[in-house]
Amino acid sequence: MIQSREVTGRDLRASRPRRAPRGRLIAAVALAGAAFAAGVVVGVRSSQGPEQRVAARFTEAWERGEWARMWALSGGPGRPRDVAAFARRYRAAAETATATRVRFGRPERPRDGVVPVPAVVETRLWGPLRATLRLPMRGDADDTRVAWRRSLVFPGLRRGERLRRQTTLPDRAELRFRDNTPMARFPQLAASIAGAVGPIPPERADRLRALGVPDDAQVGISGLQRVFDERLLGRPGGLLFAGRRVLAQAVSQAARPLRTTIAPRAQRAAIDALAGRLGGAIALRPASGEILGAAGVAWSALQPPGSTFKIVTLAGVLEAGLASPSTSFPVETATTLSGVRLENANGESCGGTLAQVFAESCNSVFAPLGARLGARRLADVARRFGFGEPPGLAGAATSSLPGAEQIGDDLAVGSSAIGQGRVEATALQMALVAATIAREGRRPRPTLVLGEHRPAVRAVSPRVARVVGRLMRGVVRFGTGTAAALPGVPVAGKTGTAELKTTVQSAAEQGAEQDAPPKEDASDTDAWFAAYAPARRRRPARVAVAVLLVQAGAGGDTAAPAARGLLEAGLR
Repeated sequence: MIQSREVTGRDLRASRPRRAPRGRLIAAVALAGAAFAAGVVVGVRSSQGPEQRVAARFTEAWERGEWARMWALSGGPGRPRDVAAFARRYRAAAETATATRVRFGRPERPRDGVVPVPAVVETRLWGPLRATLRLPMRGDADDTRVAWRRSLVFPGLRRGERLRRQTTLPDRAELRFRDNTPMARFPQLAASIAGAVGPIPPERADRLRALGVPDDAQVGISGLQRVFDERLLGRPGGLLFAGRRVLAQAVSQAARPLRTTIAPRAQRAAIDALAGRLGGAIALRPASGEILGAAGVAWSALQPPGSTFKIVTLAGVLEAGLASPSTSFPVETATTLSGVRLENANGESCGGTLAQVFAESCNSVFAPLGARLGARRLADVARRFGFGEPPGLAGAATSSLPGAEQIGDDLAVGSSAIGQGRVEATALQMALVAATIAREGRRPRPTLVLGEHRPAVRAVSPRVARVVGRLMRGVVRFGTGTAAALPGVPVAGKTGTAELKTTVQSAAEQGAEQDAPPKEDASDTDAWFAAYAPARRRRPARVAVAVLLVQAGAGGDTAAPAARGLLEAGLR
């Protein structure tokens, strides 16, 4: 038998244990709190009936987009027979409502077999919509399921109601030049960059519908109209219906005019650089990535970059310590990789220091250097220069170089190192390569909105970039790019002549690139030139450019002189 007695304060003091360290007390309190919270949750769950528990699981799965779990928790003749059709119903409803997120509260007690669940649906057009999802139940105990019907695809729908909307667009916002002049005032100049509007392309239909854009809307399909389409559209307005009932309404709002980075003078120079020829021309600010002018397929067409890619290869070679500007190479007309003979352009003899062979674009030197650098290091340095990374402009193509494990043998690596093989680039990409060297190894991110800058990315060290820049100046001073020289302004550049067709025993088949092909073969090559100016040490370059002329011969003969005017305009 346990005897009780009165306990006094003195007894408590006498029997009090030693005080635990503060950390143990905090841990104990935390554990006690967690145990209490767990007990509360268990208590709440245990107080719920099977209908509420199923409703909780169903709505939790809905919040996470777990359609298969929702499908498994429901039943009845109205439920689609497969999960894919079930999921399509929910996605379509969310798209109609422009919903971005749905949140559910705690299921209430069932009333006449229906469990009410409060919900908040976040939408793009109508803001947060508060409604009650009413989940009818079937079965009992462990066999309880949601008695699915079509009205359950959206909170607040009543039986037999369908979700639909009527939306309208405001007037499309206008595009403006860098100087804030509306592009519409200069239609001939603007046409080369602004692009066009038209019916919604099939591949963009789902995205635009989810934004609330009407199916019959006119949207941007090319140029800046495409790049900034969602900004220029403004905010749609209209009505959201549940059957005949209006669930929500919103007034359309026009977007503000968009001031671009495009300078009229540079834009005119880009147009003149192409002179009606197929290709792309682009000028940008190395310090900010702001695009000053662009014409043709400057960021949408992928072509082999030819010897302009040797800028990237040279950076990798210097970084790996495989050669220095004074390293000497024998004078040769060809080299052999993987048993295949690679000739220089027209079988010309080429050799000397690294600075000289870069200025003269010797394949007999750079293909073996690329093979020595290796696939892994070549792919790595190309990635840092932006190959394989989307440029961040809607509709812009991503320049690419196969992964190291996909390039192949020494012949394939050597071909890639001189911009052939499976290397592909846009004029924008090669302008960014030049800008990276101009900015001492930091790659700018391109932008078309004045005042919007993205942080640059370190591609190579300042030391490597300075050496590459010095060798690029040699290309324009005494190499293949003298046609791009400007009086009184040092220019750093690189020519490229990329083979397009392959024939038996041709240099193209072997992965070689010719900087001065015979005239009769001019249509077999793309002409390239990438450059920046002024190329002065400790003074920032003001413009970087790239010109691509498709099937236009040698880069030094056609692309370099075309780029000269673009450089002049960018400097102004």
